[in-house]
Amino acid sequence: MRKFEEALSAKVFHSQTAFRLESGEVLPGLHIAYHTYGTMKEDGSNVVWVCHALTANSDAADWWTGLIGPGKAIDPARHFIVCANIIGSCYGSSGPHTVNPETGHPWYRQFPTITIRDMVQAHILLRKQLQIPRIHLLIGGSMGGYQALEWALLEPAVTDRLFLLCTGAAESAWGIAIHTAQRLAIEADDTWQDNNHSAGSKGLKAARAIGMLTYRNYHTFVRAQSDEDKEKTDNFRASSYIIYQGDKLVKRFNAQSYWLLTKAMDSHNIARGRHEDITTTLSHIQQPTLLIGISSDILCPPEEQQFIAAHLPHATYHEIDSSYGHDGFLIEFEKIGSILQEWMQ
Repeated sequence: MRKFEEALSAKVFHSQTAFRLESGEVLPGLHIAYHTYGTMKEDGSNVVWVCHALTANSDAADWWTGLIGPGKAIDPARHFIVCANIIGSCYGSSGPHTVNPETGHPWYRQFPTITIRDMVQAHILLRKQLQIPRIHLLIGGSMGGYQALEWALLEPAVTDRLFLLCTGAAESAWGIAIHTAQRLAIEADDTWQDNNHSAGSKGLKAARAIGMLTYRNYHTFVRAQSDEDKEKTDNFRASSYIIYQGDKLVKRFNAQSYWLLTKAMDSHNIARGRHEDITTTLSHIQQPTLLIGISSDILCPPEEQQFIAAHLPHATYHEIDSSYGHDGFLIEFEKIGSILQEWMQ
């Protein structure tokens, strides 16, 4: 195994087989970008698969350094860690900016609608390609938790345990409303449907601004972004912070993927197509499951994780008292790591 500190660029699995989406549309082939860390045991008993959230990528060790790494709760010396970039994203997997082999040009806005289940079917395709017989621990925070729940239902015999953070069994009306506001911001940018990589960048900046208000909360902004100068009439610190965050996302993401992925989140409901209600669907998930909620999360509040825990047969729920809101699942890594390690023993 190479040293963990060495930069590990994403590998890409190229499937030439037609990939049927839940909508009935068919992708003529599929690219799946992914990272792995560590060495897999032959029986797969040390596999940890991480499902990422909305704008993250497959390099989980980079964006979750507090939880993944030498001496951390998820350690490449003990675990074989896998993270795949979701389809529809812009970090190497098939999405709006990848080339449609049938036209020879990028898909852009012509990339078809996808769902969380489509993302999971792509994960399953990669799992089989990597010859991973089982997953010891399947992890997902926020949108990653949507994928983990779907996967547990689609392949119940493959996963031993689940670890879910700041997530829900179905997208809430609140979440759908937020995503709709973000898409309206993107659609207000008249370049967003253009056939180029910077299409909709101003709209994406505004969408990110909306998102930042839900990732944090009143107390976080007042504590960190208040101005001491009572004479100020412009250029406020909170405003500068929001503009900075918008610019930062525009440099690393794209509006067409953002629009597409928020649509996929809206469609998330584990009971859809299963002819039963959510509580019954949850009862089918038999794996021991650790759920963590963040007390100040206003995007996916603790009541959503409590609901899941109440209807899973083998659930353990912890709530972390944190002021960081939804972003707490990425920031409170010491508390999260401690809970996870104790639960895994």
